[in-house]
Amino acid sequence: MKERPEAIVCEGCDAVYHRVALRPHEVSHCPRCGAELDRHPGSQSARVLPLTVACLILFAIANLFPIAEIELQGISSETTLAGAVVALSTEGMSPVALLVLATTILFPLMQLCILFYLLVPLAYQRRPLGFSLLVKALQSLRPWGMVEVFLLGVLVAIIKLGSLAQVIPGPALWAFGALTVLLTVVLSFNPQAFWEMAFEPQPEPRE
Repeated sequence: MKERPEAIVCEGCDAVYHRVALRPHEVSHCPRCGAELDRHPGSQSARVLPLTVACLILFAIANLFPIAEIELQGISSETTLAGAVVALSTEGMSPVALLVLATTILFPLMQLCILFYLLVPLAYQRRPLGFSLLVKALQSLRPWGMVEVFLLGVLVAIIKLGSLAQVIPGPALWAFGALTVLLTVVLSFNPQAFWEMAFEPQPEPRE
């Protein structure tokens, strides 16, 4: 594996500096414009992988189990997120269905799969194929995952329906709540830490 680059470019003013080794919790700033140059990744890389696995498990629960059960005059109805997307599509709201499918299922799942694919080899000091492209893709996908917006919409709908029918939260709703919190933590992972891990020199073998 290659050694990490010794030069670092300021994102604020494009000045080039010699990279300085940082100790845990240290952050270096550009003396010209004050922008952040580098920070020590600490132990966040060791925490993100298990959190990513937890997110994938919660994501599966959130999509396989019912979001809520509605009982009205003895008739009960329940649906999953995929079922809601299909219902929107059959009701003539295909653009809305496509938006929900992309922002609450496809994009978050792609983010989690990319994270998992990157972190597992890096944990063993191996750089995965397509490393640079996937790190850039992860950055591009960040603004498009809107699980928290969907969760807020579901909660508002449940509150409004509460006066008309009995609404019983399903396992998926609780999974979405936990997933929203964990996704916020996982996706706050500094992408620069990927490069720190990828260019970390391997320990020399003992004789």
